[in-house]
Amino acid sequence: MKAFRFGVVGSPTTGATWTKTVRQAADSGYSTVLMPDGLQLPSPFPSLAMAAAVADIRVGTFVAAAPLRTPRAAAWEAHTLTVLTGGRFEFGIGTGRPVAEQQTAELGLPWGSAKQRRDQVRETLDLLVELDGDRQTPIMLAAGGPRALALAAARADIVSLAKDAMTPRAEVAKLVRDLQELAGARADEIELAMNLFAAGTRELPPWTKQAAGVDPEVLEASDSLMMLRGTPQQMADELQRRRDEFGASYISVNATYLEDLAPVVELLHGK
Repeated sequence: MKAFRFGVVGSPTTGATWTKTVRQAADSGYSTVLMPDGLQLPSPFPSLAMAAAVADIRVGTFVAAAPLRTPRAAAWEAHTLTVLTGGRFEFGIGTGRPVAEQQTAELGLPWGSAKQRRDQVRETLDLLVELDGDRQTPIMLAAGGPRALALAAARADIVSLAKDAMTPRAEVAKLVRDLQELAGARADEIELAMNLFAAGTRELPPWTKQAAGVDPEVLEASDSLMMLRGTPQQMADELQRRRDEFGASYISVNATYLEDLAPVVELLHGK
């Protein structure tokens, strides 16, 4: 069973606010600052380079959309961050969310079939291995469907369990069992990650439905694994239960709830 570590998922609006978020995450004991990818946001690679420069913290894409770059360009960006951060970069990459289809057209790039996009991820990872040489950039892959799960089992150091907010716990548990079976001898090497939409006791934000796909009151009343509610000790106890049940030890949270989860980070980090 792996020790807990924690990440913050956010993106910059200004240099000053980004610096503040990154330093606050580092000072609160978080291990990693993670950033999503998409043309509606600032570019993740320079943003994460800045984050790594202002605090002694790991950084990572969560996750880079493979269709938004050629495999060579994506591998080049990832390798550069690994070199410049002294190995503090984690390369999360995936086949792209539906919104990325329109964005690839804006860039003049093909969207491709699901298979072609998975092949693009594989090619990117192969090129990154060549560029890294003796270095090894840790790879995070999101896994939900069977083919993505097989790819993650073969290539990922970190697997983010990619299911929607209302996925039953039993289905997530089966996903973990399938991943372990596919990974075989390397199953124990894989770090399992879960992302939290909200933590603590504060009311859910008005943009919950856009982000999570369900109304705030529905999500609040559910047993969703994207939610972590209660006092710091109650939340810590629940994360320990989730690690026992699913093996998830790498917990990330929306930057909106950075302060809410910070007491839990203090209780569990490294344990």
